Amino acid sequence: MQTTSERSAYLVLGMHRSGTSATAQLLALAGAELPDNVMPGDEHNAKGYFEPWKISVFNDQRLRAAGTAWDDPFNLPYAPLAADDEAAWRERAVALFRAEFGEALHPLLKDPRVSVLLPLWREVLEAAQMKARVVIPVRSPLAVAGSLSRRDAFPVEKSVLLWTVYMLAAEAHTRDLPRAFVSYDGLLTDWRGQVAAIEKAHGAPLPRMSERAAEKIDGFLTKDLRHNDGEGDLASVPLVGALAQGVLDWFTASAAGQSPDRAVLDRAAAKIAEMKAQMGVFVSPVTSTLDTTRAELLYERQLAEVERKRMAALESELALLRQERARIEAVVDTALDGR
Repeated sequence: MQTTSERSAYLVLGMHRSGTSATAQLLALAGAELPDNVMPGDEHNAKGYFEPWKISVFNDQRLRAAGTAWDDPFNLPYAPLAADDEAAWRERAVALFRAEFGEALHPLLKDPRVSVLLPLWREVLEAAQMKARVVIPVRSPLAVAGSLSRRDAFPVEKSVLLWTVYMLAAEAHTRDLPRAFVSYDGLLTDWRGQVAAIEKAHGAPLPRMSERAAEKIDGFLTKDLRHNDGEGDLASVPLVGALAQGVLDWFTASAAGQSPDRAVLDRAAAKIAEMKAQMGVFVSPVTSTLDTTRAELLYERQLAEVERKRMAALESELALLRQERARIEAVVDTALDGR
């Protein structure tokens, strides 16, 4: 079994709203290291996203450079740019990774966009001389669709196809890496069993799993994290339901410790390629344009949050200085009164 002393990055892959945030926080509480700039929670995820927002913005930019976006349902396979352009993006990604994680032994990279950009990020890890350990949470795409319907008003067909594309990309890009498939429902009912599965799949213990860490994880993985139960007939979703059902069955079996035939995934990828050839030209430009505005709003929001925290820290420091000044003045007054 490997040790935790070697530098290795934990990658949480999969579709947005599929349990990646819960998985990332579990790993963080068990010793994986989050970056300096993490996206805060909001009305859609009160406990936080645990995403490196600067890396998320970079990934949005890289997707747009290829004429696509995070919510392009035909974002498969990975689209490399011209050699010089690709090298420039890789150089930017390497610098950003080093700025966000510094000398961390076990950086934790959780951004769903990495799933469809993983060939780029694997080169970043190689440049950092860091091995990768992958965790892919498995959740019903209908639960994901319910969440995206509330947050982004996506129709169920689009959300289900997006989930399928992200899961196929996450699996295809990690076949040669230590990886664990974990059940999202299992995280909420028996996270210790899921941790055991992760450690077995990685051939290494989590960096700092302890009784104290377990107490914190118990407090975090509560039932209120299950906002959508994913009930319904997935196979009946028009156009994409049967396709997604086969992919879900494969991942569910893998999360249960089985070794299902990957042929079903290859057939699904081929079907999506066929759909892309027929309809992709009508979808990608629209999603890319919408994503530009969305990414700009995210960037401005995060900058505002950073500024708010900076001002709060300054105000707190100023209050402490005032308290110390008052204490010193009181001591001086007492000394003068005693003369």
